[in-house]
Amino acid sequence: MAKYTGPRHRLCRREGVRMCNAKKCPLDRKGAQPPGQHGRKFAGRVSDYGTQLREKQKVKRIYGVLEKQFRRYYNQALKTESNTGLRLLQLLETRLDNIVFRSQFAPSRRTARQLVNHGHVLVDGQKVTIPSFQLKPGQTITLKPKTLKLDLVTESLNSKDKPPTWIKRKATVSQLDRLPDRDDLSQDINEQLIIEFYSR
Repeated sequence: MAKYTGPRHRLCRREGVRMCNAKKCPLDRKGAQPPGQHGRKFAGRVSDYGTQLREKQKVKRIYGVLEKQFRRYYNQALKTESNTGLRLLQLLETRLDNIVFRSQFAPSRRTARQLVNHGHVLVDGQKVTIPSFQLKPGQTITLKPKTLKLDLVTESLNSKDKPPTWIKRKATVSQLDRLPDRDDLSQDINEQLIIEFYSR
């Protein structure tokens, strides 16, 4: 599956949200502006459509998926009887690369995706190299013994951050305990705007 390979900080500046895990980000500075020569110079009132579009773009970029795949997740969520917005977020959160990141095996989703692509991640003891692989409750993930010696992995495992409550991790084995509820997920995301965008 294709991925964005352009400058990361440009996306942070465009959405006004820190989406990178770099030590220094342009948003950390005062007066950070959108990318482009003129920044906010010609920024006017944002329409409802513009607000919805920006929210969709922000969520896409947070999880590192492109439009075609994101639209597929939306269509899949639309077919369920449960809340469409919540189901969309659950599909994004239960991607293998995201679970690797949430389990503190990698410092960022970008790094987690690379670990999966390079065959470092095992799901129920089997190697999986597809970042978009959907995990189900009860499935476990771990890293290969050789991978655990990588500096970025050991630093991430030793960080003070803990996995969310819907993921159980013991040492270097992580398990998807249940699907996340809305209260478990970021409150900075307004999934209703995404639903409205695709419902136009």
